[in-house]
Amino acid sequence: MYRLKTENEEELQMLMLKYEFTLKTLITQIDLLIKEYEFNNKYNPVEHVKSRIKKHESALKKLEEKGYELTVDNLVKHVHDMVGVRIVCSFLSDVYTIVNIIENSKELKIKGEKDYISNPKDSGYTSYHINVLVPIYLNGKVEEVEAEIQLRTIAMDFWASLDHKIQYKFPKEIPNEEKKEMYNCALDIKNLDYKMLGLNYIVNKYNEEI
Repeated sequence: MYRLKTENEEELQMLMLKYEFTLKTLITQIDLLIKEYEFNNKYNPVEHVKSRIKKHESALKKLEEKGYELTVDNLVKHVHDMVGVRIVCSFLSDVYTIVNIIENSKELKIKGEKDYISNPKDSGYTSYHINVLVPIYLNGKVEEVEAEIQLRTIAMDFWASLDHKIQYKFPKEIPNEEKKEMYNCALDIKNLDYKMLGLNYIVNKYNEEI
């Protein structure tokens, strides 16, 4: 059982309150950005949005794997996805549309980005990650708290969800044969995304001409 090393329970409670405020603020900001885009373009590129605050057990396990002491300070410094939002889009082009919207937001400050769509992980995982600093108002002052936004297509989300479930079925490392099969499935997903993007382009061009 993982447990934070802190003698101040109030310190941990305050941290979790900050994460709760951060999540609510981030969801609100994303919702406003999407609605503004939809109003101006008469099109909503987002299928759905999911959010969560990472569980203690998972966060502390990550700290231990990185070789850090299980303290509140290390949790803040080294676990960058305690607050997480996943935006699932219809098409590949929509992902980059939302990326651009977030990058140009005046409320969210970009801390870092990782484009796993252009540069997939060895496992075949594809997604676009943006780490942002979210301003929250607590105890009469403004504080910036880090959160992670993941952007995927429906197809990418489907693969990632099943890959996660399959990995947890193995008590140890996944056999190479299964790794290869999952990677091949990721390539199929990538090809499907490009095919659907092409079909969407044809439909849009057709509608512009009539």
